[in-house]
Amino acid sequence: MTVNFREFQQDPSVTQPINSADLTRWTVGSDDRGLYRDTFKRILDVTLVLLSAVVVVPVVTLLALLVASDGASSFYSQDRVGRNGRSFRIWKLRTMVPDADARLARHLAENPDAAAEWNRTQKLKRDPRITPIGRILRKTSMDELPQLWNVLVGEMSLVGPRPMMTNQQSLYPGAAYYRLRPGITGAWQVSERNESSFAERAVFDASYDQSVTLANDLSIILRTVRVVLRGTGY
Repeated sequence: MTVNFREFQQDPSVTQPINSADLTRWTVGSDDRGLYRDTFKRILDVTLVLLSAVVVVPVVTLLALLVASDGASSFYSQDRVGRNGRSFRIWKLRTMVPDADARLARHLAENPDAAAEWNRTQKLKRDPRITPIGRILRKTSMDELPQLWNVLVGEMSLVGPRPMMTNQQSLYPGAAYYRLRPGITGAWQVSERNESSFAERAVFDASYDQSVTLANDLSIILRTVRVVLRGTGY
């Protein structure tokens, strides 16, 4: 899949911020959808989650025990924006210290370069909130394994846009995100994710929105395996 950032920047339908009052334009039935997008994508999600459960459940249990060794909770949940703008609780293995929010605010206040990086990407390459075990989990993306539960109950898909925090909606241009279930992996995650800005995710979402097929989803899943093996997450 080729992404053209110049077209993204010039297309007002992609670059206009989303107003919550406009979400009615992007309900499930508002555009043409193929049989795979409407039906078989969901069947694929549930089938693969159930097949993987025999391996995933013991792995998550073991990792949860390791994460809890510092005395805090093993899991972390947070409100994220879902399909049609509905919020849901996303689940992850905890990778941050208990006072993560306060530590981030202090770090950004004391480090202008870090604040600029955060404003651009909503991520930090050197994040002071990450625990030692959390760094390994993030590098291997294993912290996201509990999101298979979100997939099973229909809040997410295996492949889709990266789940957006509720307070990030004003930073996100475009409409495609709201037509799709957020994904554990997706077009952005298997591309230049560590180099692109937060707003540039919208072009990956728009491109994927136009190419939701079985072949494309399987391709993204296979490419995700290669990305995880390279350990590029942070």
